This record gives sequence, structure tokens and C-alpha cells, in this order.
Amino acid sequence: MNVNKLGKTMKHWMAGVLVSIAAICSIPAHAAQPLTIGYSDWPGWVAWQVAIEKGWLKEAGVDAKFQWFDYSASMDAFAAGKIDSVLMTNGDTLVTGSGGGKGIMMLITDYSNGNDMIVAKPGIKSLTDLKGKKVSVEPGLVEHLLLLNGLKKLGMKESDVTLVNAKTNEMPQMLASADISAVGAWQPVSGQAMAAMPGSKPIYTSADEPGLIYDVLAVNPASLKSRRADWAKVVKVWGRVVKYINDPKTQPDAVKIMSARVGLTPEAYLPLLKGTKLLNLSEGKKAMVKGTGFNSLYGSSEIANKFNVANDVYKTSQDVDSYIDPSFYHAK
Repeated sequence: MNVNKLGKTMKHWMAGVLVSIAAICSIPAHAAQPLTIGYSDWPGWVAWQVAIEKGWLKEAGVDAKFQWFDYSASMDAFAAGKIDSVLMTNGDTLVTGSGGGKGIMMLITDYSNGNDMIVAKPGIKSLTDLKGKKVSVEPGLVEHLLLLNGLKKLGMKESDVTLVNAKTNEMPQMLASADISAVGAWQPVSGQAMAAMPGSKPIYTSADEPGLIYDVLAVNPASLKSRRADWAKVVKVWGRVVKYINDPKTQPDAVKIMSARVGLTPEAYLPLLKGTKLLNLSEGKKAMVKGTGFNSLYGSSEIANKFNVANDVYKTSQDVDSYIDPSFYHAK
């Protein structure tokens, strides 16, 4: 229970609400509180802005409050118990959980479909051309995993390239430096890198491996258990959001809402949306089935788990199954 929830409960009591002490004790302290959901600027999460502005959550009978963060700050707030849930990647859900802030992945919003990429200098046409060259990535993050996935598919090893450590937001400068042949970054940073180096282009992207990076709604286990009916309503609203965004008749309005949230024009925002495969409830349900490959959230998360351990992101392998609850896709 967080302080705000307790404070509001006490305020009602002080106002003289005529309930018995026994009744107070029998009601969960958070029963009257809105669900709190942390979101940030990834297109699959900005999509919720449509539901917020259209009033669809209230219409569905659920009181949910979305709180805007930078991505890392949203995970920190969730891990600190300041919000009930957060929108993050499946790999980062494991990372957050390894540190004690466990979240249950109960809804898949999307997977990256091109927004994450390896960008190479002019003249380099494929990952094969990178053999013996320097590639800059932020070790342990998704672009590192993306690079390894691409190399493996070509029969290459990580040692076939020389990794150069840099922060993701530094990749435009890294690509411009003389001895770096390629960088790994997600949009909009990857776009900035290409703009700064005319002729550079993506040679491998998340569109080449759908499901490598899933994006999910991860919920605090206690909230998921005590507010199950409300979370089920949130899931249903997501189905409405995806339909509205994907419908050619309503997509312009949706893109207008989403782009305004992040301070871009609709024209600038539309390519970012296209690099994100939003999953409707039927598609999400299929990805929630156990499997070993990237078409399953279980399989993708296990690969991320092994990657995280191998790169010392955390020491102890996580029980991936315990992080996933597919039951909301089967709710009537």
C-alpha cells in the first residue's frame, strides 16, 4: 500500500463517513483509488493517449490514471511502488523484477517492427560487411541483443566484430567518428544518426526478427490480484485503441493525438508508428501461448533472460513463466 492510498482512506474517515470499524477493515484500502499506469514515449505506449483523450477508460467503467515519465524513470517509479503498473519491454520487465520490482506481463501492446536498428556508414551493405570492424552499442540493451541475433543468423559470432561501448543517445556522434562502422539505436536516435551521416542506412532492424522486443503492460502482483476486474477492463480498452489506430478512417485522428503528446507533427510521427506493430487482442493472445521462439512472449523473454545473465545485467536467471499471466486474454 502506498502513502497516498492510505491518506485518502483516512480523509474519508475524518469526513465522517458512517461506516463501522469492521466495515473499514473489510474493504481493501485501495478500492476507491484509481489504477496508476506509468507510460513514456514509445509509440506502442503513446497509443494509450487515444483512450485517455477519448474517455474510453471511464466509459469502460475503470478509473485509471496514466502518469507520463521518461522511460527509465517510469521503471524506477514502478520498482519503488509509486505506481501500480508500467509499460516497458519484456526484457526490462525481467531486469526490473531481478531487482525486486516484479511486474506481471498481462497485456502485450506491440512489438518493435523496425524502430530498433543497426545503422551502418555509406558503403556497408550488410552485417557480413562488419566483420573485423567496430560497432558501437550500449552493452546489455536491446540493440546489443538485436546485433547478436543478426550475426547468429548469418553464422557469425560476437567476436567477429569489435564492440565499442557508448550510451544510446551518443550514437549519432559515434557513427560520425572515423573508426566506427555501425551503431545500434532505436528511433528517434537512429534517425538522428542517419541524418547526421548522409548515405548511412539501417542494415538490420527489429522488422527482421518480429518478437525480439515485445512491449507489455506489467502490473504489480498485489494490484493484479486485488483489482482483477478493473485490469480486465483496461485490457478490453486496449482492443479498442488498436482498432481505432489501425482503421484508415480514424488513423489520422489517432496520429494527431499521439504526435501532439510527444511534440511532433503527424507527418513526422507516422513513420515511427509504422515501425511499431500494435497487437490487437487476438494477436496478443496468440503471442501469449508458450513457445521457444520469437513468436511467443515466453520464448522471447527466455532468450532475453539468457542474454541478460550472459551480459551480467543480473546474476540469477529469472523464472520467466512466473512473469506472465495470459488469463486476461481469455476473460469473458
